[in-house]
Amino acid sequence: MKHLNKTILLLLGLLITFSAETHEMNPARLTMEEGEGGIYSGLWMFPSNAVGLPAEVSFTDCTEQERNLPEIQGKYLVSKIEINCEDSLKGKEIAFKGLTRLTDALVSIKFLDQSSFEGLASINSPKFDIPDEVSIYPTSYFWLGIEHLLSGIDHMLFVFGLLFLVSGTLNLFKTITAFTIAHSITLALSVLDFITVPQASTEAFIALTIIYLALEVGDQHKYDSTPWLIAFGFGLLHGLGFAGALTEIGINNENLILSLLLFNIGIEVGQLLVLPFFGIVIYLLKLDQIRIEVNAFASYFIGGLGAYWLIERVISI
Repeated sequence: MKHLNKTILLLLGLLITFSAETHEMNPARLTMEEGEGGIYSGLWMFPSNAVGLPAEVSFTDCTEQERNLPEIQGKYLVSKIEINCEDSLKGKEIAFKGLTRLTDALVSIKFLDQSSFEGLASINSPKFDIPDEVSIYPTSYFWLGIEHLLSGIDHMLFVFGLLFLVSGTLNLFKTITAFTIAHSITLALSVLDFITVPQASTEAFIALTIIYLALEVGDQHKYDSTPWLIAFGFGLLHGLGFAGALTEIGINNENLILSLLLFNIGIEVGQLLVLPFFGIVIYLLKLDQIRIEVNAFASYFIGGLGAYWLIERVISI
């Protein structure tokens, strides 16, 4: 059983170490606004750090009147687009070519009648028709929230480490609830511009929280009975990280509160999806009652990745 534990940790380590080299969720973004005479203008923004060539967007039954060469603006390659759809984009198709499993495309269209459309294209669904009756609900942010949590290896590693400090169902509920409340508070305050923290510094501090958590996992666990204190305190920092990601993606200002709420709910759903998997892994690791050795392995593993991310992020500041 001891060899099984080591094998599980080795496989988990290889998986997360490989993922640490990949990019976090950073979707492409298409924003269009209707003008007079069926003219639509906007921006096509594709992440500059994406692997491979930039994806392309096309509009069925519309004439492209302008598209400049992409320019680097922050983390995106940005092209200005102007198309003529004669009457309306409603009922017409938008298609994307070149999306990957790491790069979806968030579409936001604002019409003259003040209605709007939100859509999310992916490698599995690279095209869709704009409905005649557009929805005012930005449900795409829900899926982006799930995707961000599942692609945010540092956030998932923090949740994984927290479970080593939790004993009992009540403590598990308190810990997850505390983490949820904390990051929801700072996510909202940051997106609503009540607080502003540089994103690069936030990411470095998040790496520090992972290192500290690793020390707790390998130590005598002074927070064994109150792991929710760590979850709440450090959850405030992780909320700032979520806010930075949402700001970079771009938020639907016409439905700001609803977009924020759906994104946050998506994060919670993503978190609930990984909890059973993490719980099973930890249960298997502790089957043979060698908890101290397992915690030592986990401590080095979590702390090592945290240190790697800290150095990487401090250098990039």
